[in-house]
Amino acid sequence: MPDPRKILATIERATELFRKTPGRTGGLVALDTAEEVMVVGDLHGNIPAFRRLLDIAALPTHPKRHLVLQELAHGSRFYPNDGGDKSHQLIDLVCALKCQIPDRVHLILGNHELSELTNRPIAKAGVALNALFRQGIDTAYGEFGQQVYDAYLKLFANLPLVCRTPNRVFLCHTIPDPRDVEKFERTVLDAETWPSEWMARGGPIYGITWGRCTEQENIDTFAKLVDADLFITGHQPCDDGFRQANARQIIIDGTDPYPAYCIFNPAGEVTVESLLAGVKTLSLEV
Repeated sequence: MPDPRKILATIERATELFRKTPGRTGGLVALDTAEEVMVVGDLHGNIPAFRRLLDIAALPTHPKRHLVLQELAHGSRFYPNDGGDKSHQLIDLVCALKCQIPDRVHLILGNHELSELTNRPIAKAGVALNALFRQGIDTAYGEFGQQVYDAYLKLFANLPLVCRTPNRVFLCHTIPDPRDVEKFERTVLDAETWPSEWMARGGPIYGITWGRCTEQENIDTFAKLVDADLFITGHQPCDDGFRQANARQIIIDGTDPYPAYCIFNPAGEVTVESLLAGVKTLSLEV
């Protein structure tokens, strides 16, 4: 395993860089200088997919391409002998990438990261993902486990909520459910910090990371609230790696077996059909 002291320094530096990303105001990053945007679905510790996606992104040879990632924590890859979840390794890699290419790598907050911030348990198939996440950190970093975990929490608290392109495409983890859309205010995106009640059930940060409603009326209402036309989100599993949810929204999934991504022009004319044309799955690329 890497030196915990170096990992801590990398996480702390990445946290600072996420906060100071050019174009960021509050929880929104305006991708005004991008000529291409590549959005990746929820990765949940999927390092093989991340490495392949990084090859496809080819950021060093595409100096105007921006990479937008989401949902790194909690995965299905584990240390032996009940050593916990390995997904923290992907967080470390993304932090290192942010340090290398600070202006063009973005990580938006997802509900799994929010669950760590709010100590809200998430369980799948009867397994407590939060406990496995912490266990994996302790397995990897031993006596430094608590310090590394605290650094992750600070990182999560400083992530942006959304990215927005000049052609009015909104990149966020999900769309708030109707009961949360009714209470959502655009000024939430301008806030530099989030009160605990915003992150709790019924709050705006909870809504934009946990919602599951894809009904057209709901997304039309949200589009007016945030002054957007189209949305690329994650959060919901997709059997084929992606799907069109309604006339404004496509959902992409970065988990196995079909990790997906979308590359599009952030400044030109755009439609939901053109966004769909930019979606590919890794199964088609190998």
